[in-house]
Amino acid sequence: MPKKDILAEIEVKKELYGYQKWDIDKIFERLDNGPHNYHLLYQLPTGGGKTVIFSEITRRYLKEHNKKVVVLTHRIELCKQTSKMLKAFDVKNKIINSTIKELPDQEEYSCFVAMIETLKNRLNDEKVEIQDVGLVIIDEAHFNSFRKLFSAFENAFILGVTATPLSSNIKLPMYQNYNELIVGDTIQNLIDKGFLAKATTYSYDVGLTSLKVGINGDYTVKSSDDLYSNMVMQEKLLHAYTEKSLGKKTLIFNNGINTSLHVYESFKHAGYNIRHLDNTTTTEDRKEILHWFKKTADAILTSVGILTTGFDEPTVESIILNRATKSLTLYFQMIGRGSRKLPHKDHFTVIDLGNNALRFGLWNNPIDWQHIFKSPEYYLESLRDDSEIESNFKYVMPEELRKKFSNSIDIFMDVQEEFKYTIKNNLKAKTIIEKSLEQHANMCVDNTETLIDARKLSKELNDDIEYRIKQYCMCLGNVTNNYRSWLIEDYQLKLTIAIGRCYRIKVMNELD
Repeated sequence: MPKKDILAEIEVKKELYGYQKWDIDKIFERLDNGPHNYHLLYQLPTGGGKTVIFSEITRRYLKEHNKKVVVLTHRIELCKQTSKMLKAFDVKNKIINSTIKELPDQEEYSCFVAMIETLKNRLNDEKVEIQDVGLVIIDEAHFNSFRKLFSAFENAFILGVTATPLSSNIKLPMYQNYNELIVGDTIQNLIDKGFLAKATTYSYDVGLTSLKVGINGDYTVKSSDDLYSNMVMQEKLLHAYTEKSLGKKTLIFNNGINTSLHVYESFKHAGYNIRHLDNTTTTEDRKEILHWFKKTADAILTSVGILTTGFDEPTVESIILNRATKSLTLYFQMIGRGSRKLPHKDHFTVIDLGNNALRFGLWNNPIDWQHIFKSPEYYLESLRDDSEIESNFKYVMPEELRKKFSNSIDIFMDVQEEFKYTIKNNLKAKTIIEKSLEQHANMCVDNTETLIDARKLSKELNDDIEYRIKQYCMCLGNVTNNYRSWLIEDYQLKLTIAIGRCYRIKVMNELD
């Protein structure tokens, strides 16, 4: 980049918007008038310019106080980005990375940028001691790893910065480490003011009851891989992409490497321009892939847990959540990758294949961060669970599939109403299954010419069958996942038999 362009870029970065200046003044009111070891937490949405804000805070603090500043991050990429931004604000700083064993030149710097683990190790070795630290800034403060260093800066003002003031560990709530939360502007306000792009979210109902929750409180990788790697989910993903994001620069977030590799193969086989990235990718390959992604208009990048923080590619037009999460922070981080606004980009697409919007609400919905900060347990307990979410699903046959059943007038069955009818008339619950089988069998026979074609067409009804069985199981009450899976398999087998019976009746009627 020519020197003139670099300087222009730096000048743009140094520009502070009204809401940023307002928040900086609020933070300095606490810095100047509060206890010297006060712990303050500051929330601002992804894309709102948190790094710009704390870089200006660092510049102003060093100008007004005869103390040093330490900025802590949890990833090396964030260290480099933070250091670069601080330099743009005329803050001379030194990165403490794995190559730094001692600090003989400490007096030359008033600001240090360090990864949490690296600095902790250096302090434990007693070979590094940063003297006269008055302010410690913690980026992505919701990560609990930063607690390890609080004791090393007992006499410093701690400023935690995060888009989501909700601890990554519910057993270690943030109110235990911070005295106060200052809430910045909302996502919707930043959209209305023209600072963030507007998201249009498309949710596709996905049954998640097979997923298991691990000790970290989120869905396990194995159960997610089992669900999202299967052919049905791969087809649903491809359908969602071609329907809503075709030709757009797209990021696909997955929970497991196996899933991401399946996504890569599926899209590649379909002829789409796609690459795969995970934490096992070499640094050199990662640079090459990200460069390709930046320069390729219709690029699709499928990834696992590596692009949620420290990655900024404003040209992203579509985000696909090919996973479910119980982490509000992760939900916002994933969608936030598409929220950067450009002169020719004021909208982006979100495809949700994990019922996440139904769990947390839309990305731009208002959130009471003060309530979450003070009562995180209550907030998490109030989230809708998967069974409640799925109980409200309404299966709607896709338009293209409906055309294949054009000879059938009635293709819908209200299982819950049928269940009420069976109870009222003292009938066995299995009569609902029998009635459903008869309807599906007639649909397949009425819209084909041969028995083979009728049975082939029945495979297109799998989503409808799963939906009906789920509704049936909810009506029954306590039903295990294994029993529900057996009911689906048994239904599909009986449907094949029912189609044969209906076809014979059709042939006999034609002969008569």
